[in-house]
Amino acid sequence: MRYLTEYIKKDLAKKMVFIGGPRQVGKTTLAEFIRQQPAFEPSLYLNWDNPDHRLLIQRREWPAGCRLIVFDELHKMKKWKTWMKGIYDVQKASTNFLVTGSARMDVYRKGGDSLQGRYHHWRLHPLTIDERPSGMTAQDCYQRLMRVGGFPEPFFADDPIDAARWRRERYERFIKEDIRDLEAVKDLQTLSFYAELLKERVRWPIALSNLAADLEVAPATAKHWLGVFEAMHYVFVCRPFTYKLSRSVHKQPKVYFFDNAEVPDQAARLENLVATHLLKRVHFLQDALGLDVNLHFIRDKEGREVDFAITRGRRVEELYEVKVSDRNPDPNLLYYARKLHPRACYQVVGDLDKSFVSQDVRFVSPPELFDQQLSTLVQVFGAS
Repeated sequence: MRYLTEYIKKDLAKKMVFIGGPRQVGKTTLAEFIRQQPAFEPSLYLNWDNPDHRLLIQRREWPAGCRLIVFDELHKMKKWKTWMKGIYDVQKASTNFLVTGSARMDVYRKGGDSLQGRYHHWRLHPLTIDERPSGMTAQDCYQRLMRVGGFPEPFFADDPIDAARWRRERYERFIKEDIRDLEAVKDLQTLSFYAELLKERVRWPIALSNLAADLEVAPATAKHWLGVFEAMHYVFVCRPFTYKLSRSVHKQPKVYFFDNAEVPDQAARLENLVATHLLKRVHFLQDALGLDVNLHFIRDKEGREVDFAITRGRRVEELYEVKVSDRNPDPNLLYYARKLHPRACYQVVGDLDKSFVSQDVRFVSPPELFDQQLSTLVQVFGAS
C-alpha cells in the first residue's frame, strides 16, 4: 500500500481525485488497489491507451451502478477536462471518479480550468527511504536507491542489468510515445541529446542559452523543451530563492531527475537523491494541507550557494547542503544560516555513520534524515 492510499480514499468521498506522476511510478497499481476496496465495489477501470477502452470512453458506455470509475491516461483525450466536467456533474451523486496520468494534469492543458473546485490533486513519487518495504533497513534502502533508483519495478528486482534495460525501454516509450502524443516535437534525436546534457548538469545552475547553443536550437526552444520534460514528470526544476537576498542569482535553475539512477555521476546522484526526497515531502505538504511550501536553492553572484532551501511563504524554514564525505560545516551554509535564520540547518553526508551537531548545523546521513513517515509531517507542519 502506497503512502497516499488513505488520503485518496478519504478525498474520493468528497470530490474527484487526480493522481499525477512519472510513467511507471505505480499510479495504475495504486488505483487498482483502491478500486478493489469493498467500499468501491462494483468498479471499473478504463485506459485511454487501450483502443477498446477508448471507444467506451468516447461513447460514454459503461455499466450502470459503478461506485468508482478509474480513467487512466485521460489527459491524452482532446478537451478532456470539459468532457470530465460533464460526466462528473451528472453522476457525482452515485459514482466516484479517479483519474490518473503521466502528465501534469493540473496545468498541462492551457486555458481556464473547467474543473475548478471539483477535484483534489495528488502527485505520486517514486519510492524513498520513508517508504521502504517491511524488513528492510533504512541503510539498505538508501544503498538500493543509489544503485537502481526508486521506481517500483527496478527497486524490487534490485538487479542493475535489469534496471538498465527497464530504464532504456521506459525512456524510449517516454520520448517516442508520451511526448509525441502531447507535443508537436519532430526532432526527437535532438530532444534525446537534450536529456543527456541535462544529466551531465545535475547539481549546477543551468543557462538555457548555453544549452541552446550546444543543441543548435533557439533559446525559446530549449526553454519549451525543458517545460515539456517537467510537465511529463521526467525532470523537476529547482529555482533560486531570491526574496530579500541582494545580489542573488535570479534566472538560472537547477534540474533534477525523478529517476535518481538516470544520473551517472555519483556525487550528483547523491544530490539528486536528496532532491527527490525533499520534493516528495514538499508536494505531500502542498497536496495534503494546501501549504505554501516550496523547494529552492540559494546562490548569489559571489558564488555562495546552498543546495536546498525549503521555504514557507517568504521565509526559509530549512537549509540543506549535500556532501559525499565532508564532516566540516560548509562555510556557505553557515553564512546563509546567520543571514536567514532558518529553524533547521542540515549538512547531509553520504557516508556518515553517526549524526552530530557542529556550529548549529546538524550533520546527518540520508537514511537517518529521511527515515520519517510523511504522515508525521502533517502533524509538524499542520500545527505550526
